[in-house]
Amino acid sequence: MKTFKLEVEYDYDFDLFGLVSSSKEHKLAWALNKYFNLRLIKQQDLSYDFFNKGRLVISNYLHLTEHTAIRLLRNKSVDLCTLKKPFLVPDIKEYDYIIQITGALTEFYQQELLNRFKLVPLIQYVKKFDPSSLKFKENLMF
Repeated sequence: MKTFKLEVEYDYDFDLFGLVSSSKEHKLAWALNKYFNLRLIKQQDLSYDFFNKGRLVISNYLHLTEHTAIRLLRNKSVDLCTLKKPFLVPDIKEYDYIIQITGALTEFYQQELLNRFKLVPLIQYVKKFDPSSLKFKENLMF
C-alpha cells in the first residue's frame, strides 16, 4: 500500500523579538503600552496539548489594528508542566518573553523598535530573531 506524506510550508511573515525581563507579564504589558502607545490586552491563554506528555499553557497579550497585530507571549508555560522543555520556543529558552509583530515593517522601523525596547526599564535585553531559522517555529503559527 502506498503511503502519502503531507508536507506543509508556512509563510513566516512576522517579525520576532526575544525579551529578557524578570517582571510579571501584566507589568511588562503595561510598560510596553506606555512606551509604545499600544493597547496590549490579555487574551485567552494559548494551550498546547502533547499526547501523553503534558500541556503547555502560554500567556498571551494582543494589540490589534487594521494593519498590524502585536503579540506579547510568555516563553515559559504558566502552568506547572511535566514537559522536559516547557517553552513555547525552546530554541530561545533564555528569553522570558516573545514579541511577535505581523504587518509591514521596514528595516529602519525594526531598528527603531530595538532602540525603543532598550528604553523600557523592565527589559534587560532584547534581540531580533529570524523565525524561519528556529527549529520550533511552528509553535508560533496561530
